[in-house]
Amino acid sequence: MRFDTDILIAGGGLNGPALALALSHAGFTVTVVDARPAPERAGSNFDGRGYALALASKRLLDRLGVWQDVAPNAQPMLDIKVSDGRAGEGPSPFFLHFDHAELEEGPMGFMLEDRFLYRAFQTAMENDPAITLIPDTSVTEQSVDASGVTVTLSTGETRRARLLVGCDGRQSGVAQRAGIRRTGWGYGQTALVCAIAHELPHNGVAHQFFMPPGPLAILPLPGNMSSIVWSETEENAARIHALSDEDYLAVLRPRFGDFLGDISPAGPRFTYPLGLTVANHFVAEHIALVGDAAHGMHPIAGQGLNAGLRDVAALAQVLTEAKSRGEDITSILVLERYQEWRRFDTQALVAATDITNKLFSNDNPLLRAGRDIGMGLIGKVPALRRTFMREAAGLTGDLPDLMR
Repeated sequence: MRFDTDILIAGGGLNGPALALALSHAGFTVTVVDARPAPERAGSNFDGRGYALALASKRLLDRLGVWQDVAPNAQPMLDIKVSDGRAGEGPSPFFLHFDHAELEEGPMGFMLEDRFLYRAFQTAMENDPAITLIPDTSVTEQSVDASGVTVTLSTGETRRARLLVGCDGRQSGVAQRAGIRRTGWGYGQTALVCAIAHELPHNGVAHQFFMPPGPLAILPLPGNMSSIVWSETEENAARIHALSDEDYLAVLRPRFGDFLGDISPAGPRFTYPLGLTVANHFVAEHIALVGDAAHGMHPIAGQGLNAGLRDVAALAQVLTEAKSRGEDITSILVLERYQEWRRFDTQALVAATDITNKLFSNDNPLLRAGRDIGMGLIGKVPALRRTFMREAAGLTGDLPDLMR
């Protein structure tokens, strides 16, 4: 049976290109089908959208040969400060301070704008002869048989591959067409996302401020700028997003505080509905799911992309090891190794983000007292504090080789 490519990846966001590069390095031919035009996200205009990349994810990018291109634009996250309180009243006296010096492995992570990471992935794929990128195209149909999968593209063309990987987001068409159901729910929250310029330097410190409607993350970008991810109830978020920049800042200032001096907008504003969605299965015959196609979670810990990149490293390792042993890489027995590897870690992370959001996004006085005491305890016990720091850096659990 003739195949156009060993592996076809539906979705060219960030996980798709990362997986393509990892598989190419292992000797596979890969085709990436990206629904958006290639230059769209690789443009040079600043919009403030960025990712908190854990240290383990940085290692993966380094192994893929991408990190050297994005490093000059990456902002190290040296410290993380976590506090609880109400808008305009400041944080409670109980808070957490994670200092990277305790980790002894460098920064806990890096903030990196989407445009720089996407551009680096695009360049790396274009320079890799084993990768074919098909932009401005989507997968509309898929048909699985005993030896592989045939997909139909929005152009009307067909491609045949040994394995189809869905990197196509929370509404994954690959998963739907494979009959994979999902479990999840909405949080009744919306994330308000934008970049803020401020008078004083942030010194590489990331802040997470928990308030009754939802958390506010202040994440350092290069220079005197920070990216914010601000969770509010759906009704409040719609009202706030509709305000002028001046009125928007007037609502933000009591929440943001004045520790960085005066603040001003720096780029466009975005909103994203918040919810939880997990695929009931990560694999099917000749099918695998990666990233948000497998699991979408609350951004409360900034682990969405990091979890997807761990999927990438795990799937690449499973397929590479199967190939080296002469196994059929598309055997369901091989694919289930990937599912089993990622299932426990995903369930633990999803549960942690879900429980944390429900525990902190309220004004119940008993819960407030309990969580403040808990934060104070963690802050006072070095072993507990370091455990949380290693978790934030992505250094816990059964790490794939590309992240070691």
